[in-house]
Amino acid sequence: MAHEVETQESEPQPAGIIERLVRDDSDRKQFLKVVGSAGAASFGAFVLAACGSSSKSGTTATAAAAKPAASGNTGDIAILNYALTLEYLETQFYEKVIASGFFSGKVGALVKSFGSQEAEHVVAVKGAVEKLGGTPAAKPTGKFPISSATQVALLAYTVENLGASAYLGQAANIQSPEVLASALAIHTIEARHASTFGTLVKKSVTPDGPFAKPADMSTVLAAVKPFIA
Repeated sequence: MAHEVETQESEPQPAGIIERLVRDDSDRKQFLKVVGSAGAASFGAFVLAACGSSSKSGTTATAAAAKPAASGNTGDIAILNYALTLEYLETQFYEKVIASGFFSGKVGALVKSFGSQEAEHVVAVKGAVEKLGGTPAAKPTGKFPISSATQVALLAYTVENLGASAYLGQAANIQSPEVLASALAIHTIEARHASTFGTLVKKSVTPDGPFAKPADMSTVLAAVKPFIA
């Protein structure tokens, strides 16, 4: 399996709003002051929307923060915790893949960047649950078979497609339009990860044809059960 992928070099990007809000307490306090009494709910949706968004204009994040989330957000918290569990597992998967040393060069750098993005998903989704007044889901312990570069890439292709389907599968169940838009902001990143691995292992980058297929919670949890210790 080739370990080199042609990628476009990009210039370093300035720290986005997600990094500033997570790391800079003064920025966070200023944001909460601006959104007022709806701050907690809006901030949760805002952080989730910003995670994975590379728009310089911040359009996605602004739209998510424009209106407060629905007051009855218990269902959304449960969905976010479900997403958090998946993000925990994906992050652990990439940590193990990176530690394996199977990938180097441009492919290795790409895998590391994907792992970093999944770790940021964890931070954002966990923060969203807390800001909505919920308790974040406990971190599961993942177990993933890591035997060769080809096997890992195929597994990554499967895992990322499953993640994308999981987010899409909850679209109709999310109460808040803002949280919905935010979840889809991560869904598209999972799908792009999947398509990249599809290219590496010569699989379809659109395995479901012109329309992505959603997966319900029971299907997804059954699929990831073998990867939980």
